[in-house]
Amino acid sequence: MTDWQGRTAVITGAASGFGLETSRLAAQAGMNVVMADVQAEALQRAAEEIQALGAQVLPYRLDVSKAAEVEALGAAVQQRFGAPHFVFNNAGVGSGGLIWEHSAKDWEWVLGVNLMGVVHGVRVFTPMMLAAAQADPQWRGHIVNTASMAGLVNMPNMGVYNVSKHAVVSLSETLYQDLSLVTDQVSASVLCPFFVPTGIHLSERNRPADLADEAQQQTVSQKISRAMSAKAVSSGKVTAAHIAQKVMDAVRDRQFYIFSHPHALKTVQQRMEDVLQHRNPSDPFADRPDIGATLRASLRGEPTS
Repeated sequence: MTDWQGRTAVITGAASGFGLETSRLAAQAGMNVVMADVQAEALQRAAEEIQALGAQVLPYRLDVSKAAEVEALGAAVQQRFGAPHFVFNNAGVGSGGLIWEHSAKDWEWVLGVNLMGVVHGVRVFTPMMLAAAQADPQWRGHIVNTASMAGLVNMPNMGVYNVSKHAVVSLSETLYQDLSLVTDQVSASVLCPFFVPTGIHLSERNRPADLADEAQQQTVSQKISRAMSAKAVSSGKVTAAHIAQKVMDAVRDRQFYIFSHPHALKTVQQRMEDVLQHRNPSDPFADRPDIGATLRASLRGEPTS
């Protein structure tokens, strides 16, 4: 898809990070922009900024984990702009800790946003796009789902997040293949970023009250994970704006895999070699044994140097 003028983009998680930066690029390219986010005040500010760029904007307060809300968004988009040409299922939350220490509410929250949010976006918007494509041989559409490098490797102490993102990669690869069976006019991509300053480490602030675990104190592993994530994300050198441009380029070029840090693919290669050679998973801290030693000592209650 190379002609953006007058086309429509639907972007979730649009009030910050990749979503906001992609909204800016879409507006600058002449697209109508549907901006969805769970943060009502931040969404309003972001929508005003994008509208000031000259775009027609539909701001929509949305919890992507709720099927009915995403269905209502789809109806609103259809009524205002018709079928969207670009859907960016981008909303996501972060969480970490030893995998058995997560509560049922932790799993429900993270999988609800990271996985079911993408599921609902695909389920609602793909049929709309296919119908538009069938009605017009010149119509083109593209879906991008945000996963993570955590969807291709399995770093320790990040279990619930890893599971959610692996599922998004699987969903996206299947979506790509399924679309190719029925049309050449609509395709898909998956975004697998590494550590980029987006504020995802602060996502706990948007956790719904009904999924809060008031009785559960944070475990040692969860505190460590939050601290490590905050440090890694905030110190990232690749910007959200840079990733947004990669997303737009991938849509233009019909490129499926989108990576923020191609050098990180060596860990993916190592994992696949472990699988193919029937060997146990490799030490994820082989390149940084000091980090591994500190993490193990902290979790075992041993003194750290």
